[in-house]
Amino acid sequence: MLRILPFLFLFIFQNSYSQKNLDSLNWANASLQKEKLRNGLIHKTYRFSNKDCLGLNENINILEVKSKTKKLRFGLASADIYSNPNPFGGTLKRTSEIAQTVGAIAAVNAGFFDMKNGGAVDYIKIENRVYDTSRVAAKQRLPFKQAISALTINQNKVKIIKGEKEKGWEEQINAEFVLLTGPLLLLQNEAQSLAKTAFNENRHPRTCACLTNSKKLMLVTVDGRAAESEGLSLPELTKILKSLDCKNAINFDGGGSTTMYIAGKPENGVVNYPSDNKKFDHQGERSVSNIFYIK
Repeated sequence: MLRILPFLFLFIFQNSYSQKNLDSLNWANASLQKEKLRNGLIHKTYRFSNKDCLGLNENINILEVKSKTKKLRFGLASADIYSNPNPFGGTLKRTSEIAQTVGAIAAVNAGFFDMKNGGAVDYIKIENRVYDTSRVAAKQRLPFKQAISALTINQNKVKIIKGEKEKGWEEQINAEFVLLTGPLLLLQNEAQSLAKTAFNENRHPRTCACLTNSKKLMLVTVDGRAAESEGLSLPELTKILKSLDCKNAINFDGGGSTTMYIAGKPENGVVNYPSDNKKFDHQGERSVSNIFYIK
């Protein structure tokens, strides 16, 4: 029994320390750069030291805009749209390239894709045209243990909706743009259950979208895989989004794909630190299949 006590004490101490870190999130102490771009679109960059953000160093970029606006348009775009007449062509391009092609003023990478062959690995509809259904038919779908969900855009209104168990539910969604992705992180202000998987639990660069209680759309990137910014697990990301007043939130593709683009900025418009080149610079963009854009 006496031998067990030191280990029990250490276990309790470590868990208490971990919980303290999870409760430590101080936006006021973060270094903030804020810029009004145009037509109500705002770009914020937060840099956290490890004492102010879950015990971690983090670099977080946010694009923020009213979710209902007549001055800007929201949409999804595929690398195939202008480069390949075949919607199943499997083209991959960098987020900045696709954004420039469609004339976006800002964009982030969006859905998961086949890194070897190109093309989305799940259902995506762009301007009422379905892309990459051949991969869906081949059951190359998102590998989440919980049901995947969707971001939709219809008449310039963005929604985040929970997936259904019934097969083919996504085909019944009445929207011009539909992106199946996940996991769903927040729904009606409630954190969603997440499977205990390496994808969810390990810290990685992350990209996500959320709709706030104050009716704003936020596109968020968190850099990772570097001492300057360590990345987040999905439970940690959920906690951060909730602190930003997010009501509904959904995860996009992350890792080396995580990229935020703003037209006219240096470094080809890349404002975060993509990790695909294993350096903390703006040169590490990965070629992707599709993006979420604002124009």
